[in-house]
Amino acid sequence: MTTVLSIAGTDPSGGAGIQADLKTFAAHGCYGMCVITALVAQNTVGVRAVQPASSELVRAQMDCVFEDIFPDAVKIGMLTSRDIADVVADGLEAWKARRIVVDPVMVSSSGRRLLSEDAVSVLTRRILPRAALVTPNIPEAEVLSGTTIACRADMEHAARALQRTLGCAVLVKGGHAAGGADDVLCDGDALQWFCGARVENSNTHGTGCTLSSAIACALGQGHTLSESIDAAKRYLTGALRAGLDLGRGNGPLDHLYAMKNM
Repeated sequence: MTTVLSIAGTDPSGGAGIQADLKTFAAHGCYGMCVITALVAQNTVGVRAVQPASSELVRAQMDCVFEDIFPDAVKIGMLTSRDIADVVADGLEAWKARRIVVDPVMVSSSGRRLLSEDAVSVLTRRILPRAALVTPNIPEAEVLSGTTIACRADMEHAARALQRTLGCAVLVKGGHAAGGADDVLCDGDALQWFCGARVENSNTHGTGCTLSSAIACALGQGHTLSESIDAAKRYLTGALRAGLDLGRGNGPLDHLYAMKNM
C-alpha cells in the first residue's frame, strides 16, 4: 500500500489541515500518517487560536514515522514558525524524504497570518529546493514572487520566476482569479495549463490542502507530476460538485464523495 505523510496543522472542524489530508489519503486508497505542527482552533467561520507544537516534538514525530513506516510521498502544509520550519527541513534532509509536495500555507481564508515572515525564508531556502512541487494560490504566489498577478500571463511569469528561484516545479493555482479555475505548472522550461470549470459552490474550505494531498497520493503511486496534477484537479472538482453544505461559514468539501456509490 502507498504510504503518504502529512506535516501540517489541525482543523477540529475537519475541513482543512491534517484532517482534510487524512481523508484525501483514504479516498485515494493510501495509508495516511501525520506530523502535527500546530493545534489550530478553527471552524468554517475562521481561525480563533493557534498553538504551535515544540520543534522537539515535531522532530520526534517525524523520526517515529520515517524510522518505522517510510512514506512514499510527503505533503507539507502549515509550518507556523521559523523553528518548526527549520526542524522539518532537518528531518527531510536526514531521512532523504522523497516526492515532497508543499502547500505554502501563509494566510487563512479569513485573513489570519499562519506563517511568520522569518519562516518564509526557511521555506524558500531549505524546504522548497528539496520539493517535487509547490502549489501557491495567487496571493501566495504574489508574496513569494514579489509581483502582482492579474491575468494568465502574470500567472505564467510568476510560475517561471518562482521555478528559477526556488528550484522546484511550481503550480500557480488560479482559483482566486475571476471566471475560472485554471492552474499553470512550470517544470523546468516547460509550461502546462490545467483547465477546470469553476464549480458554483461557496463551500471551499480546505481546497488547497485537498489538492496538494491528492497530488502527493498520485506521485506516491508512481504517476508523473502532470498526471498527478490532472487527477488531483478532477478529484477536487468532484468533491466540490458533491455539494456538501455544513457549517455557518465557508464549509468543507465532501472528501469521500466517491465512496457513496460503492
